[in-house]
Amino acid sequence: MSQELTQKAKQTALNTENSHQSNGHYLGTVIDAKWWKRYRQDRLFARGNGKYWYDETNFYFLRYLTKQPIEIPLNRIVGFEIGKSHAGRWVFREIVLKIIWEKDGMSLSSGFIVAKDKPGTETVMGVLKSLAS
Repeated sequence: MSQELTQKAKQTALNTENSHQSNGHYLGTVIDAKWWKRYRQDRLFARGNGKYWYDETNFYFLRYLTKQPIEIPLNRIVGFEIGKSHAGRWVFREIVLKIIWEKDGMSLSSGFIVAKDKPGTETVMGVLKSLAS
């Protein structure tokens, strides 16, 4: 198990070096689109600033001061939404990108700030939609 995690960390580092990273903010993951039902497993509970990137298989978000990124497999994404709040947090200038995905039979919604404005958020959403389909 430890060797598998080490290999996965090396691969993630390689992906990070070979892909474009951008600053962002992770707002949390909720179950069944209910802001009060936060998903607490798999490093998805803590919110925070960090960097995001994506490749042909996953969307990644690495919070600052952590070693393992959040990974959302693109083949599990069922939709996207944009909005001004997520998981009980409101934002005023930026737009929240909500990635709707499935894990272990649950419908999850993970919220990220990936750009400073709506056109930038929609651009990232469009790229992820094309990769996920």
